[in-house]
Parts: sequence; structure tokens; C-alpha cells
Amino acid sequence: MSSHIGQRLPKLDAPDKAAGRATYGHDVRLPGLLHGKILYSAHAHARVVRVDASRAERLPGVKCVLTAADNPPTHFGYGKDQTAFKTIARSRRDEIAAVAAVDPDVAAQALSLIEVEYEPLPALFSVAAALAPGAPLIHPEHGSNLFQTYRYEHGDLARGEAESDLILESRYHLPYVNHACMETSVVVAHYEQGGRLTLWSTTQIPFLLQRDLAEALGIPGSQIRIIQTAIGGAFGRGLDIYPFEPIAALLSLRSGRPVRVAFSRREEFLAGPARQPAEVLIRAGARRDGRLTFRDVSTALDIGAYVSWGSVTPLVMMETTASLYKIPHVRFQADCIYTNNLVTGAMRGYGNPQSTFFVETMMDRLAEALGMDPVEFRLINANEPNSTTPQGLVITSCGLKECLQAVAAAADRPAAARGRAVGGGQTAAHGPEPTPQAAQPNSLKRGVGFAATLNVGGGARIYRSDGCGATVKVDDFGHVTLITGSTEIGQGSETVLAQIVAEALGVQPQEVAVVNSDTDIKPWDVGVHASRTTFIAGNAAHLAALDARSQIFETAAEMLGVSPDRLTASDGRIRLADAPDAPALPLSRVVRQRHFRQGGQIVVGEGWYDPPTQMVDKDTYKGNISAAYGFGAQMAEVEVDEETGRVRVLRLACANDIGRAINPMAVEGQIEGGAQMGLGYALSEELIVADGQVLNPDFHHYRLFTAADMPEIETILVETDDPGGPYGAKGVGEMGGTPTAAAIANAIYDATKGGAASKGGAASKGGAASKGGGAAIGIRLTELPMTPERVLAAILQRDQETA
Repeated sequence: MSSHIGQRLPKLDAPDKAAGRATYGHDVRLPGLLHGKILYSAHAHARVVRVDASRAERLPGVKCVLTAADNPPTHFGYGKDQTAFKTIARSRRDEIAAVAAVDPDVAAQALSLIEVEYEPLPALFSVAAALAPGAPLIHPEHGSNLFQTYRYEHGDLARGEAESDLILESRYHLPYVNHACMETSVVVAHYEQGGRLTLWSTTQIPFLLQRDLAEALGIPGSQIRIIQTAIGGAFGRGLDIYPFEPIAALLSLRSGRPVRVAFSRREEFLAGPARQPAEVLIRAGARRDGRLTFRDVSTALDIGAYVSWGSVTPLVMMETTASLYKIPHVRFQADCIYTNNLVTGAMRGYGNPQSTFFVETMMDRLAEALGMDPVEFRLINANEPNSTTPQGLVITSCGLKECLQAVAAAADRPAAARGRAVGGGQTAAHGPEPTPQAAQPNSLKRGVGFAATLNVGGGARIYRSDGCGATVKVDDFGHVTLITGSTEIGQGSETVLAQIVAEALGVQPQEVAVVNSDTDIKPWDVGVHASRTTFIAGNAAHLAALDARSQIFETAAEMLGVSPDRLTASDGRIRLADAPDAPALPLSRVVRQRHFRQGGQIVVGEGWYDPPTQMVDKDTYKGNISAAYGFGAQMAEVEVDEETGRVRVLRLACANDIGRAINPMAVEGQIEGGAQMGLGYALSEELIVADGQVLNPDFHHYRLFTAADMPEIETILVETDDPGGPYGAKGVGEMGGTPTAAAIANAIYDATKGGAASKGGAASKGGAASKGGGAAIGIRLTELPMTPERVLAAILQRDQETA
């Protein structure tokens, strides 16, 4: 039985972060440091006719000013449509000039002294306008404002329709969302003697940034070193190169001093990548016996003025559409369209929160129309272990049915019988705990809703390599160092990786130091995304630890005069597995014995893991992109005030198939954090954009769920022991928030269709039958977030139509 796998271990870096000793990007200070600031376009689409920076250059304290005249002769980015500075502004984010000065105030004053003359151009602020005949081209060299299309299908859609006893259709409108990291983007660039560039960065992809920055600056990648600072959270924000990074490098090159560019909160909303908005049409069918027949989805995504990795978001939307549940006939179409709106990019879930919302709310509609319980309907169609979807996803472990059954049970579980919950301490103060039914105003209706999700859990091969390297060193004192290519962005991977290595070597996790921040030291890794770190980096670390252990066992066997296969490691000692009471060798003594002798060797184990997966076929979009898939389900219990439209989530039960929990505390943290973002996506978060301008670029008007707003959350870990994962684990980082909006939307419908709940203050599972009182028709929300205004408008429309 393992001693460290399954242990609830607090994050190893928690004391330093709690005490303020961790060095975040904003904490980096170098001798002679200058402060860089960027001048953005005053127009969403305009030609830059003239830039006069002479007054700024004369300002005392200003060390250099750069404009498009200083651009390296290369384009960069996913669509090769970016330059550091622009001569044609295509969004209000576009960088026109930048300054480096001795302090931030001088830099800001210098920006105000730069004179720019523009020639405004026609701007396009919707996908319809961008695709209209004769629309001006945002990137004329591309030949169209339609950047990319996705066309996928399996089965025979016409046959699926013919086999259907029921066909439903609905349109959805999905908004811009910001990552809302507490720590804004920051970079410190330093050209050192000899021309080598060091960049301290909040990136999630150090090695890809090294490559992309080399391309952007026109210098060899070997001349660039990326040092990753402590990161509180990134959620996909750092998954690409952005112009402020080469701008900082160019300012450092020109000034000869290190330069720091740190975004303000307003810049974070304006210049950071947002989750792209989408218009969706979904049609779906089912047989009378509850089996799904077909799903047909078409969507248009506004990717903004430049292409980033968000343009591959449809790949994930396609995965949910084609492979969540057993469905024989599917068609998926997506268009990614340039506009003069915000730049968009990757964000936690990478298309999954969007697709799960429209797929899972449609599942509820189908269940109700068939007169079936929504959970039973999902169970009929649920994915199963050791199966392959028509899309080519090879599913090994699968706990979808167990997750659905778990949240269904949670729906009916009385408060006293509930397991561990988060937010319960706040519920008394803020009132989400259900009050006695008799005390409720008639306008308050309660309901429950369900939703499920599928997500990659064993990497995602969207690059040629999805691998990660690791090295495990054991020194002469028995101290263990794991050097991993993986990246820590606050998710707690350092602790999980330490547990994996400790388990293999028989030491305590606290005795394992994790080094992961410097591209000059660590081996290659593609970066943190797609919930891959525990699975991919965990396997690499495990392989490296086993390699080190074999070296240790070789020497210990010589010392004990036995075969290596008779040995085991535990409690920092090497001992006979079949004679645990026999004298054991301290690990440090074995390492020294191996080192300090004629022809001695040090203990260094190596591991490289690249999962046996494939990139999707460019024509068919089929292929097994991940080595494992995670599943989950959520139950939301809500209260809807039909007079105000206000929705309160009283309770959220989250069941996730995580393979095996290396650290249950860390897994729960990931699920709860994901749920917090899912709640915001469902009910409050939306970037308001008009004419390419963000109208709510601050946390007063962009409404996040805070600790005080959080409902009671019950996390349920379903362990399926994945055969490919380290000690059976799968990735879980994104799933916590992917089904939340759908579960809440379904709960709102349940609440508004049946009126007051019938089970002692808690609504019954599914709500297929009317629960007495109130209107007979619920409201189906198809636009996010489900704000009080939108909920109330839907209620009023329902009442008007049923009057």
C-alpha cells in the first residue's frame, strides 16, 4: 500500500506564498531597471499616418521611444499576422509606440506627449459585418475575413434525422470573458553582455515562448532564456506570445538596461486575450426509447483582429459535440472570423464550457420532451469504459455513469448527510441555505439541474510533441531534486510531482525539491494547458524516479549481497522486501557508496514521456488526441426570484472521474476553483464591448464570484484508476467549471416551470413533473451570463405568451 499517493498534502510552496516570500513577476527588480509603457491605438481600425515622439524623447528620465519603424522584419503568432508595433491599427489594443523611463510616472507622462495622426478606416464589429459581401478586409494579405473553417462529421446526418422520434433546435449567444487573474501580466526583459536575452515572464509555455520570441525578434532561440516567476493563476492567458513581450525586449535592447512592462488592470482587460464570443445553432434528435440519434452544430466565433490559439477552440467544441455520450450521427461546423474587436485567445476549458452549455441544456430539453428523467436520459447514452467514439477518441477508464449517479444522489441528500462542503461557513451570513418553505416569498422558486462533461485528461496533442522531460537527482545526503519541464501556474503541480517521486524513492514529499522555472536548466515541455501536467509530467517524473531507484538498488544489492529485485525503498532506507525487519541501508549511505569509489557514479535518473496519441487528421478532424479522458457531472440547486430575476445558487455538487487522486486536497481545490469560474461564466461575467471598446475594464463593473458569493460546494471524487496515468491519475484542471453553466441553466428551468419545491425545501431530482403552484412553463436561457435582467426578461416573455 502506498504511503504518499492519496495523501492530503498542503501545497509545499504554501508557506512562502502565504508569508509573501514568493517572487512573483511584479516583484522582480534588477539593477538599473527601467519601466516600459505602451501607447495603444485611439481607433479600432485606422491607418497610422504620422507618429511624432520628439517631445516624449526630450522628457527627462525617458531612455528610449520605439515605434513601428523599429519592428524586426518578421511577423509572429499563430496566424503570422502580428508585429510588435502597427502601422495599421486593427483593434483598440494595437500597439503604436512604447517608452522606457526611469519610473512608471515618467513613462506614462511620455506617452501623453506622443502625437499620432490617424486615417480612420471602416471598422467591423460583428461576424455578420465581417462576412458581408464587399466588407473591407482586416488582413488584405489573407484574402478574406474568414480565417479558418472546421467541418466535421461522422455517421449519416439524414439517417439520424429519419431515425428520430423527436428533433429540437435552439440558438445560443455566448459572451466575451476575461481570465480575471488577480496578478496582471508582467514581463522583465534584459539583454545581457554578449547579446543574450533573459526574460522573466508569467507565461505558461516557456519553451514555446522561447521559440516564438526568437521568431518575433529575428534572433536564434539559443540566445533567449525564459525564467518563469511565481504565478498565482493564468487559466490560459499565458498560452501564447503577445506583443508586449517582444516590445519589452526591444526596449531593453535599445536602452541597454533591463525593462519591465507590467499591465494595469485596464490594460489587462483591453490588451489581454479574451474568451471569444460565439453564435451557435444546435439541432439534436432522439428516439422515443431515449437513445440519441444525431447532433448538428454550426457556430461562428469572433476571434478579433489577430489569430491566437483560441482559434483552435472549435477542436474542443467539436469533441464535446461528437463524443460526449454515444451518438451515431454528428455534424459540426465552425467559422473563425476576423473583426476589429478584442483579441481573443485560450481560456480554461478551451471551448468546453461553451460547448457543454449548449449540448447539455439541449440534453435537458430532449429528456423533458420525451418525458424522461434527465439523469436517466443521460445514463442511457453515457460513454463507457474501453470504447472508442466515432471521432476516434479511445476511452480507457470512464466514470461518467458513476458521476451522474453521484450527483443525482446528492440532489436528494439532506443537509445533515452531505459530505465535505465549501462555502458552508458563508451560507449563514449570506443566506443561500434554504429557508423554511413557509417563510419564502411566493416569488422565490427552487429547482435543481444536471449537466455532464467530457475533457481530455491525458494531454492533448495539438503540437507535434506533447511530451515532457524530467531528471531526478539524489545527492550524497539523500536529498532528492526533481528537475521537471513542467510549469507551475498555481495549480499545485509541484506538490503532486513531489508525491509521485517520493513514492517511487521511499522518501517524504517534503524531501523532494522541485526545479521547474528556467529554460536553461529544465528539460523540454510543451507547457501547461489541457489539464495535462499530472498525467504527462507525472509520468515523466515517475520514469525518472524509477531510473534513479534502479541505480540505487544496483549499489544497495552489491552492499547487501542480494539481487536488486529483492529490494524496496521506504522511510529513506533501502531494505529487503521479503525481510522487512532485517537491517536497512540509509539512502544517503548507498548514494555515497556509489559515488565515492573507483569509477564512481552519481545518481541521476532521466525520464521522458510523450503519450501514444495523435494529432487530429487535418481533413476529417478525427484522431485520438489524448491518452486518457476525464468525465464529470454537476448538480446545481438554485433559487430564482421571479419578481427580480435574481438567481442564487444554493448548492453545487461536483462529481469528477479523476482516475486516482494523487492528492485529494489538490484535486478538490482544482474542482472548486473551476466551479468558481463556472459560476461566473453562468451568472455574472461578461466583457461589455461596443465599437471594439471594453466598457467595463475593472472589477467593479466586471463581476466575479468572490468568496462571499460562493455557494455550498460538495466535491465527489470518482476514482477509476486509469491504466496510463501515474499511479492511475488523470488530469482534472479544467473540468470543475465546464458543466456549471449548463447545470445552473437547467436548474433555472426546473425552478421556473414548477414553482415552489416539494421535498421539504429541496426540489426533487429532475423536476420532470410539475411540483405544484407557479407557472407550467419554465424559462430556457440560451444567452450567458444569466443576469437578473435576462432572467426577468425571459420570465416576462413567458408570462406574456402564456397569459
